[in-house]
Amino acid sequence: MNFYNKILYFLLLFISFQLFAKQKLVIKGSDTLGIKMITKLAEAFENKHSGTNFEIAAEGSSTGIAAIIDGTADIGMSSRELRGKEKFSAGVNGVRIEKTIVARDAVAVIVNQANPINKMTLIDIERIFTDDVKDWSSIGGKSGKISTYTRNSASGTYSFFQKFAMSNRDYGSASQKMAGNEQIATEVAKNENGIGYIGLAYASTKGIKIVSIDGILPSAQVGKAKHPYRLTRALNCFTNGKPRGTTKLFLDFILSKEGQEIVSGSGFLSIEGYSGN
Repeated sequence: MNFYNKILYFLLLFISFQLFAKQKLVIKGSDTLGIKMITKLAEAFENKHSGTNFEIAAEGSSTGIAAIIDGTADIGMSSRELRGKEKFSAGVNGVRIEKTIVARDAVAVIVNQANPINKMTLIDIERIFTDDVKDWSSIGGKSGKISTYTRNSASGTYSFFQKFAMSNRDYGSASQKMAGNEQIATEVAKNENGIGYIGLAYASTKGIKIVSIDGILPSAQVGKAKHPYRLTRALNCFTNGKPRGTTKLFLDFILSKEGQEIVSGSGFLSIEGYSGN
């Protein structure tokens, strides 16, 4: 190798190193994943891979999937599966969406701590969120107009709950749409007649309590074989094609023992033995 070729070789090597060292991962989508879990995982990953930085926007599962299709994100976070129209849009745009399950979760139905109701049936929940039932006295509670708090339509939790808790019926017109899990928990904690649903990681908010569904409360066994809790789900990260480079390194880290310990420490459930919807 002559002198000039050596200079060119080391220059290209230096440029490649700089590009890798300054790698930025853009992650968009689910509030459920993005607010607590992914931010903690990103921080831990940055500590191991100096120079890597993250841009995280947690504005709903639909935004994450759309960002993978239009090429504006490396990872799309989603608390639901792909819809038919999203699969079609991906195909039209030459995008092959790959799914990596990174955690499992349960959607918990919550009421105000002062509410005497501790248990409901899935039918009760469907009737409440579709406005068939508007007063707590109709399901054995004390008289009071029910206030329902839901996620907005961009949320994967909104779609998941509609499908599995409401038999795909429309939400009632009186429901109040919130931007995220924390907002729902806060509103229910302030309103004795409030009811809402949140990811299990957000259930420690003061002033709320989880109600059992058909006699079952969510637990650390949710999503494992034969566990009877109905509102269990996988939490997904979508990519365009099989993950590569730093994207693969990050997803591999999430799936590692250390990563799954962070998942559990964030209030979610590890993927070991997952067999959910």
